[in-house]
Amino acid sequence: MLKCLYILLISMLPLVELRGAIPIAAAMELPFYVYAPIAVLGNLIPVPFILLYIPRILDWLEKFRAFEGIVLWVRKKADKHSARILNGAFIGLMLFVLIPLPGTGAWTGALVASLFELPKRRSFFAIALGVLGCAVIMTLASEGVVSFLSFLL
Repeated sequence: MLKCLYILLISMLPLVELRGAIPIAAAMELPFYVYAPIAVLGNLIPVPFILLYIPRILDWLEKFRAFEGIVLWVRKKADKHSARILNGAFIGLMLFVLIPLPGTGAWTGALVASLFELPKRRSFFAIALGVLGCAVIMTLASEGVVSFLSFLL
């Protein structure tokens, strides 16, 4: 039970997320059908909070002279690119979260969706699908299926 709590907490961390939690769980010799859903759940827990509160945090930070320029720059960049991003936002956000590379994931995807003011429900759904896809990739890699298939090819 304690191992499952570790996996849940690790998958909630920014940058590490389930990309780190799943290999750790596999190294702890937990069965994949136990750790994969826990890692997905842990990775998704922070997403609604990011989607809801990042705009409010930016509004609050804008009141301080030290952060005013940064916030205005971020919002200007988001406004400049928002029309192009809205066209393929759902698929793009899902693929961005799905790719198991550093800097991509649920935290970054939620920040991007929040900064570009994408619809929150659609963004959460796209992020959730990306997290599920990434969990499949990382589970297969951690369990050795990917290396086994590469041996056959």
